[in-house]
Amino acid sequence: MEKLQPARLELVAYDTPYSATYDDVYHSALGGPAQARHVFLAGNDLPQRWQGRHRFVILETGFGLGLSFLAAWQAWRADPQRCQRLHFISFEKHPFALADLISAQTAWPEFAELAAELQRHWPALTPGLHRLYLNGGQVILTLVFGDAATQIRAVDASVDAFFLDGFSPVKNPELWSPHFCKALSRLAAPGATLATWTVAGHVRQALKDAEFTVEKRPGFAGKRQMLAGHLRSRRPDRFPEPSERRAIVIGAGIAGSTTAHRLAAAGWQVTVLEQAAAPGQGASSNLAGMLRPLPSADDNRLSRLTRAGFLASRALLADLPAARWSPCGVLHLAREAVHEAQQRRAVEQLGWPPELLQFIDRDAASRLLGQPVANGGWWFPNGGWVQPPSVCQAALAAFPEQITVHFNAAVDRLEKTKTGWRALAADGAVLAEAPVVVMASGAAAPRFEQFAWLPQRSARGQVTHLPTGLTPPLDVVLFQVGYAMPVVDGMQLIGASLSYDNDDTAEHLVDHRDNLARLRLTLPGFGDGIDPAGLSGRVGFRPMSPDRLPIVGPVPEPVAAGSNSRLHDLARQPGLWCVQGFGARGIVWSALMADLLLSQLENEPLPLERDLVDALDPGRFLLKAARTAAPEFTDRS
Repeated sequence: MEKLQPARLELVAYDTPYSATYDDVYHSALGGPAQARHVFLAGNDLPQRWQGRHRFVILETGFGLGLSFLAAWQAWRADPQRCQRLHFISFEKHPFALADLISAQTAWPEFAELAAELQRHWPALTPGLHRLYLNGGQVILTLVFGDAATQIRAVDASVDAFFLDGFSPVKNPELWSPHFCKALSRLAAPGATLATWTVAGHVRQALKDAEFTVEKRPGFAGKRQMLAGHLRSRRPDRFPEPSERRAIVIGAGIAGSTTAHRLAAAGWQVTVLEQAAAPGQGASSNLAGMLRPLPSADDNRLSRLTRAGFLASRALLADLPAARWSPCGVLHLAREAVHEAQQRRAVEQLGWPPELLQFIDRDAASRLLGQPVANGGWWFPNGGWVQPPSVCQAALAAFPEQITVHFNAAVDRLEKTKTGWRALAADGAVLAEAPVVVMASGAAAPRFEQFAWLPQRSARGQVTHLPTGLTPPLDVVLFQVGYAMPVVDGMQLIGASLSYDNDDTAEHLVDHRDNLARLRLTLPGFGDGIDPAGLSGRVGFRPMSPDRLPIVGPVPEPVAAGSNSRLHDLARQPGLWCVQGFGARGIVWSALMADLLLSQLENEPLPLERDLVDALDPGRFLLKAARTAAPEFTDRS
């Protein structure tokens, strides 16, 4: 993706926000909020059309300063017959920095409360999709930072109303082209409507050619006319809502707990089955884990996904006060000079804001750690450590009326029924029954018949606990060839070993020794005098996918795919879903993957670009291309 170029706030007559890039204003000088209500709300027959609905989806072609969004949110909140969930998708090629957003939105005191909440959730200015849960999770704003003309293809949604609000067709022709209008039509739900302030002839023709019927209506203030329209096509609804919102989640690790939390927040009744006596006792049982993205100079899929996952996890943690975590920062030191140059180049090419990623040299890194190091590296100021069991507990406790958890409930097998699925114990007892089952049992998933084909491997990992005072103090999370955490609950955690084809749950002395040795490569003398034989730690088994990416979505029938097959054509097992394959990145992946799963179950707008969703689909392993391209399990980053 291209580096983002933020907008610069400029004001012209009547303090109207202006874009020098497009030589155009963001809204009418004669009353921005009134214009938004007249053109976009009334032009789409809102609020009437969302009344009595479970969800309603609006797509806007230019977010700007958020004026139309705030007007729609305010109208929705004031409507006693409003839909239960309002989705608002908006593109912005040049988003404003938070300070400029705050400054500009002071011009609209009627939106002060809503604007303040939006500002608290305003994301880091990085390319891609950013999902913001507002108004207690009932208003879902999906911001697409990037060029709408190209990013429209990445969006997967069923849109009920379009706010066509790009800059003037003369100044910004790409957002009014026939090609773009046809892309809008592909996203339109049955009965979709549109509204815009322009009545340019070529725009009307492009919309007509894209299956929209359009008409002129009285415009706002000094503008004589505006345009409204609706979809002519009578295509069937490709995104039906679920008829019943009940699900079983197998596993109360961080994948299962965050999934249950997100489902419950959307009104689902969820039964969680966990074989242990408490949540987060398997791969999610570590005292602490690292939270940070993994950048790359080419912003590849792993980079995009870990960035989106990092931001989603930060947002979830902010909503879970009982979860234990610390934004102490993460320092990822380069291994040697060549790696250091690669890290520096990645920071320069990505252009992420400094609160998300910086490159710091050896001297700055040494000052940060309070001891000398050989190389500089990536500094993530808002990264840190997270205690996974506390996240699991907080997520499951957040919606007590929606989530029922059964501990010491080992699921032996799954059985298909006429209306859904049963989870059965070894003695045949029915543990739970629901239309939907979500497999989130980590390394145990391939033991189930429906997942025996899944090429997920179990990776044994061992961490080491060091008592306080035996090593130099650390105020940040440190990573290079091994990692070390600040002291948590009187212990400093270091690690972690990685081995395959090893199901031994006992701690290995050699792994404690290796964990110490890796940290000494970064910090010479680290832990000198510590006898590894006297140390303890924890062993866990991580569910690893061949391509290091999560496995999330509807579970396909385990039938080999032909060479010409597409993911869309694969037969799926009705009602069977999974959130698997998190590997060592459960903290980074969990919130984002829970968002994705819910959106797929609800047929709501997806929180990720289409190519990333396909890259996570369980069916990818049944396609010939995915099988032949699978890398080996050698990554330790």
